[in-house]
Amino acid sequence: MRYVVAVAETASFTRAAERCLVVQSALSHQVARLERELGGKLFERTSRRVRLTPAGEAFLPAARQCLVAAERAAAEVAAALGEVRGRLTVGVIPTVAAVDIPAALHEFRGRYPNVRIGLRVGASEELVEQVKQGVIEVACLGLPATAQPHGVGARELARDRLVAVVAPEHPLAGKPKVNLRRLSSEVFVDFPAGTAGRAQSDQAFSAAGVDRDVAFEVPAADLMVRLVRQGLGIAMLPSAYVPQLTGVITIPVTDAPARVEYLVWNRVGLSPAATAFLTVLDIQVEPVQE
Repeated sequence: MRYVVAVAETASFTRAAERCLVVQSALSHQVARLERELGGKLFERTSRRVRLTPAGEAFLPAARQCLVAAERAAAEVAAALGEVRGRLTVGVIPTVAAVDIPAALHEFRGRYPNVRIGLRVGASEELVEQVKQGVIEVACLGLPATAQPHGVGARELARDRLVAVVAPEHPLAGKPKVNLRRLSSEVFVDFPAGTAGRAQSDQAFSAAGVDRDVAFEVPAADLMVRLVRQGLGIAMLPSAYVPQLTGVITIPVTDAPARVEYLVWNRVGLSPAATAFLTVLDIQVEPVQE
């Protein structure tokens, strides 16, 4: 199962073998053996690509859950013996500001050196689904004030408002404040349509009764800011995040959309490592058992 997951995530038997620290022939043999046992092919192999078959798509989520369960079982035994071990994967949005994630992970590593730590950056809606599926244990999200995370444990961390971000030479750079109607005449750089990061701005402009032109859709805030610095458009980002930015000017927006940051976790089967990480963040939870 571990080999199948590695092949699926790398789209390559060669890279999967490197990740799993085995020779490719051994990995391929084990995958083929599993396919024979299951009675169907998990991968379509060509000279250029490797991709999951419909059977592989059906098998992958269950395989991941089994691997997580096996790791968690070993971690529970260690916890019963007084040691926190296993894995901890934390998800964050690109504009996380309410938690100093590197500092928190540094403190966690110092307390629990036997836990393997991973970090994934993604959109809020993707992170919620990964927490539900057990792919990651804990995640920091940013949602519009009109939305809340569902199906996971959650703690509100902070509320913030967006500010306009423009290049230093932009005509708005010297303004003390601006409103959405004035901003609507500008070209925008924003997150992809359908994401929570985009929704908060879309909802605000819609409520103000104005349209805007989003010419550049990018998933990463750092690339967004680089485009703004080149004068290709303006952006709207959380005010708590913008102190990290250089080479741009920020302007308060009088009718700016609000954003709420949450910390979320899997409510069922919380691992010892995840529980310990929440404790580092001063969050005490009682996991719900099925």
